[in-house]
Amino acid sequence: MSARVPRPARRRRVAPDGAALMRAADRARRRAYAPYSEFPVGAALLLRDGRIVTGCNVENASYGLAVCAERNAVFKAVSEGDRDFVAIAVTAREGRGAPPCGSCRQVLHEFAPDILVFWRDARGRIVRRKLGVLLAMPFDLKMLRGKR
Repeated sequence: MSARVPRPARRRRVAPDGAALMRAADRARRRAYAPYSEFPVGAALLLRDGRIVTGCNVENASYGLAVCAERNAVFKAVSEGDRDFVAIAVTAREGRGAPPCGSCRQVLHEFAPDILVFWRDARGRIVRRKLGVLLAMPFDLKMLRGKR
């Protein structure tokens, strides 16, 4: 009798809910360590299976050692074996936001070039854009290998 081989799990497509992701990012922002910039940031990264991984910015007296919320969420997910990202929400200050910085955009592109990015504009409204709009000319493996 042969052993039964389990079927691979079906990948379901998750519809990103910007408001729910923003609430998760707001909760993460409250854990930020930002005594130098006084600019706490939270991020909530939606995985294809529906789970959310959060991150917050963590500063250091040696400024170059600080880590942004978005990169913290990405690195946390990757370190746990997750790389199937659908969307990310970023929030800063109470009720306000900012899109990811250039470094975070580049890191997001490495793992999810088509990811949706949510943040709040100056009026507090949730804005949604594809990463490709925010990072029009990413540096990637094709450039390293001269295939562009």
